[in-house]
Amino acid sequence: MSNRIDSHIQVLLVDDDPHLRQALSQTLDLAGFRVETLAEAKGLAARLSNDWPGVVVSDIRMPGIDGLQLLQQLHDQDPDLPVLLITGHGDVPLAVQAMRSGAYDFLEKPFPSEALIDSVRRALEMRRLVLENRSLRLALADRQQLGARLAGQSAPMQRLREQVSALASINTDVLILGETGAGKEVVARALHDLSSRSKGPFVAINAGALAESVVESELFGHEPGAFTGAQKRRIGKFEFANGGTLFLDEIESMSPDVQVKLLRLLQERMVERLGGNQLIPLDIRVIAATKEDLRVAADQGRFRADLYYRLNVAPLRIPPLRERGEDILLLFQQYAVTAAERHNLPGRDVPTALRAQLLGHSWPGNVRELQNAAERFALGLDSGLEPAPSGNSVNPASGAGLSEQVEAYERALISAEMANAHNSLRSLAEALGIARKTLHDKLRKHGLDFAGSNNDDHE
Repeated sequence: MSNRIDSHIQVLLVDDDPHLRQALSQTLDLAGFRVETLAEAKGLAARLSNDWPGVVVSDIRMPGIDGLQLLQQLHDQDPDLPVLLITGHGDVPLAVQAMRSGAYDFLEKPFPSEALIDSVRRALEMRRLVLENRSLRLALADRQQLGARLAGQSAPMQRLREQVSALASINTDVLILGETGAGKEVVARALHDLSSRSKGPFVAINAGALAESVVESELFGHEPGAFTGAQKRRIGKFEFANGGTLFLDEIESMSPDVQVKLLRLLQERMVERLGGNQLIPLDIRVIAATKEDLRVAADQGRFRADLYYRLNVAPLRIPPLRERGEDILLLFQQYAVTAAERHNLPGRDVPTALRAQLLGHSWPGNVRELQNAAERFALGLDSGLEPAPSGNSVNPASGAGLSEQVEAYERALISAEMANAHNSLRSLAEALGIARKTLHDKLRKHGLDFAGSNNDDHE
């Protein structure tokens, strides 16, 4: 009895009466459940892992360990495991005690088959949601981990994580290119936190949000009397970030004069406050970010070419959400779980129609737009997704033709369901509504690695 329960088993039926055990097993089997029967409860708790995706149905009155004792043992190990208790004695106080002890349901013999089937089905759905939410919480728990910050299973996100990991330990300036809402500051913070500068300050400033009249003072600081109203010395953002990292977003919005000063600072690692004569040494890493192609801006005379080449030593491109379609449902579920927990609301399963809408949207606002949609979903509101702008394709990859779009959409759907299949090829095939052989072919075609594809012979 030391072997683990197979993860494909959906129902563990415990009853010392062999005739009733067989009858209930047949009922559940005919209803489509995968069942394992046991004549006693001894040793059962030790055989169950905390991620076992099934439910336990047990008689209460049994020799040795009875149903209530089994319930206690199972919940000591996993309080969220659904346990359905049955009895033929019509004992109301016993039923009350069972429910207070955390039983998912209590059935009094004789009961109709439909009652058992319905209870098991609801319990399995609850168990699926619990394990899904638990998995998401674990993924979100350690924010220091790069995989949690830059979540996604798509090839572009895997490459981005590899680049961030490699650049984090190198003390060089970085230029991040990404559309609005793609997560440029998230990448910058990850670079800082994974670097040797993590104990130093991380100073973020949006150059595009600063008025032209104050941008130089904000960045470089000023001495008293440097200009009208400058009554006291001010430490600029570069100086304040000394020993750490300065993140400069929307660098393309800087005026030519500020660009000249920034180029000098990057070359000399010195800053001079406005109205001052002293050069102050800096030990900082500068991470600049832009939503524009600075090479094009330089060619058009809108950005200094020498500053562009100085910044472009270590470029990082954040892929827009439309290029990583297989990550959309995963991220949406993560953000929805987080939002539900923040508002003390129960988690909700994402309906099929909404999944299709999420995968078909062009996401001009990228991850920020996705977060807002997930928040609305968690609050029970309409998704609020804006239609794709006129002339803007909803392609999973920019410039893709119809066949490429269909394949990307198919790959995204399979990837999204893989997380819910608990390594069961049968469950994945059923969720997708296709034969297992067809699923094998599609997994191979899309280069998807699914652990359950090696275990289908045991189902």
